Amino acid sequence: MQRREFITLFGGAAAAWPFTARAQQKMPVVGFINSGSAKAQALVAVAYRLGLAEFSFVEGKNVLIESRWADGQYDQLPELLVDLMKRNVAVIMAGGPPAALAAKKATSTVPIVFTSGDNPVEIGLVASINRPGANVTGVHVFFTELESKKLGLLRELVPQAGVIAALVNESRPVAKSQTAELLAAAQKFGQQIQIIGAASEQELEPAFASMAQMKVGALLVASDPFFNAKREQIVSLAARHAIPGIYEQRDYVTAGGLMSYGTNLADGYRQAGIYTGRILKGEKPADLPVLLSKKFEFVINLKVAKTLGLKVSADLISTADEVIE
Repeated sequence: MQRREFITLFGGAAAAWPFTARAQQKMPVVGFINSGSAKAQALVAVAYRLGLAEFSFVEGKNVLIESRWADGQYDQLPELLVDLMKRNVAVIMAGGPPAALAAKKATSTVPIVFTSGDNPVEIGLVASINRPGANVTGVHVFFTELESKKLGLLRELVPQAGVIAALVNESRPVAKSQTAELLAAAQKFGQQIQIIGAASEQELEPAFASMAQMKVGALLVASDPFFNAKREQIVSLAARHAIPGIYEQRDYVTAGGLMSYGTNLADGYRQAGIYTGRILKGEKPADLPVLLSKKFEFVINLKVAKTLGLKVSADLISTADEVIE
């Protein structure tokens, strides 16, 4: 289903539901909170509603959704959650590890469904994958564990890169494991790598200026909701400095990035929507194992490759799930 069709379907359903009936019926409220931005995550928000619909929950008809977006500013999450809790939400849908951790800290009683690119056990979201326990469950969408894979693909496309820069949000605890994985992979490949930190919008331009000064041959942007929220700025900076880059999500590539490798995030949010529907129908988060979303996608933008003077091998193209020309 295309996005426009989805909006028409759900918008029409809401409009057809008589106002008086909506006012009289007590519909459950889902608190949707996301670490990123509404613009950057528009398609996954649609996918989440599709998952809800698979369990017969249609926004405006028999469920309400209150959305809050942190735009990559994680310090705002606690305040946003306080506001959501005032809405007497039946379930909290937390998109991204920072939002999920903030939600867990905010309540031990309201069911929480998360999507997390970080390992949910390692960061303390759940006790285990099979038995999450307490009031939290969700979908592990596998991004953080893919940094070495991304580095290998980048080396394959840009073998001449003497130094590869890795942009990491060092303000997050998971940055330590990301950096360790990248350094280990670089050592294995015999690749020189430079870790460059950026944790705010103001730090992005100086980070790219440093890359230009070091004359890096390529860029790997580590998995992080803040980077996703600022993807257009990051892709623009990479283009300005003519630095080939690999990212975690397809949206970077459609925005003008060179290539991406990661989990299909929309599918992960659809699964989270299904879990939300199951909880609204009475199931408990503690009884729902954390889902492992393993629908990976590799996307290459040949137009960008040509602009950068890169030749993409037929073998690499054959492994891509999508090629943008």
